[in-house]
Amino acid sequence: MLMVKDVDLTPNPQALKFILNEKLLNKETRSFKNKSEAENDPLAKAIFELEGIVSVFYMDRFITIEKESNVSWGKIQMPFVNFIKNFDKNLIPAETEQTGSNANETETLKHINDLLDKRVRPALAGDGGGLEVLDLHDKTLTIRYQGACGTCPSAIQGTLVAIENLLRREIDPAMEVISG
Repeated sequence: MLMVKDVDLTPNPQALKFILNEKLLNKETRSFKNKSEAENDPLAKAIFELEGIVSVFYMDRFITIEKESNVSWGKIQMPFVNFIKNFDKNLIPAETEQTGSNANETETLKHINDLLDKRVRPALAGDGGGLEVLDLHDKTLTIRYQGACGTCPSAIQGTLVAIENLLRREIDPAMEVISG
């Protein structure tokens, strides 16, 4: 049975990270910015049924929920905890099979993703968020923040600069990182 073991604050005042007793996913991250995006995911879809939910992000052993600013956590937390206790995790869609590296992924993009996996994504996950690489065109990397990081001012400003500095040091001094 799934249970909430702990609740962590995130740098985003409208998001909480709910740490669970069991893994939901092994490798993937799942991010939903609205109810319609969650249509084919029973877990996320049901969470959006709670009052005031803006986004749902989950991976590994946690779920990050972002709420509307005018809705109190008091209206969300206990209903969410009760929902999780009764949710059958077998309803979570299976992860897609990873068959090696993407054929379209360049060596540079592989190196970038390795760096992000080792140095950036764990820190973001610690704050209830994630990072998706959308595109690499010439020396411009387009990323999308997920979970608590999606609308957090520190992610949009400070973290973006830190990622860009890391990639400039490790990959190419002319690297530019933008949020898409």
